[in-house]
Amino acid sequence: MVNIRSLDPSASPLDYYGYELRRLREEAGLKQDQLGSILFCTGSLVGQIETAKKVPTRPFSERLDAALMTDGHFSRLVGLVLKSQLPTWFQPYAEMEAKATYISTYQSQLVYGLLQTKEYAYALLSFDKPDTADEMVAARMERQRILEREHPPVLCVVLDEAVLYREIGGPDVMREQLAHLLTFRDHPWIHVQVLPFSAGQHAGLLGSFNLLRFEDDPDILYTESYDSGHMTANSQVIRERAVGYARLQAAALSREDSAALIARVMEERYGHQPGPEVA
Repeated sequence: MVNIRSLDPSASPLDYYGYELRRLREEAGLKQDQLGSILFCTGSLVGQIETAKKVPTRPFSERLDAALMTDGHFSRLVGLVLKSQLPTWFQPYAEMEAKATYISTYQSQLVYGLLQTKEYAYALLSFDKPDTADEMVAARMERQRILEREHPPVLCVVLDEAVLYREIGGPDVMREQLAHLLTFRDHPWIHVQVLPFSAGQHAGLLGSFNLLRFEDDPDILYTESYDSGHMTANSQVIRERAVGYARLQAAALSREDSAALIARVMEERYGHQPGPEVA
């Protein structure tokens, strides 16, 4: 049976997307299963998205624009929908991250979100909240689109060596993630360094942090705890963390040596191991 639950388009970006999908589908004289056939999906999926029970993906939205000839309407709208799936406490940071012209981050535990593979992100996000993992992964992948802009931010990343050894999602997922990091070794705007264990005590021992710089706004420092994030533009705090970050970069391996270490860990720890010999 077709679900005819009505939506309030002002309730959320997801509700507005579903409302628009139903409105434009009906204007086109298509039933849900007919549109699903055109989009290479089920009519049930179309119905779930129309009733805000399912979050649309970017590929779905692009196919929808082509099918209904909506001139990119849903491709633009899906960005808002996916951003709304981020945790409420994280959304203000994501908005500032998207506006930044220069991002500096030190990560002590995990690969920075903008450089995570889909599988790595899924392994992380499905651990505590498996029911919403797909939507949260899609939102994280949407965040990464800022790196594909015509004028992307400069991104400097210092990863603690522990990040390379913390097995997230299994050997195959880690191998793919480290291989992904290696694709940035010659990138003009993305700079990845590894802080080796041999560095000993260092300026990042209190935990991960991000520094954001903007064209016309004050710099921002971002840190987070288990379920909350904190941003500050306090000039003294920014100054101290900026100096700390410079020290981290100085203590880290060079870009070239970092890539060599990542490649070595990828092969030695996560390389394909031969199976047992059969007698």
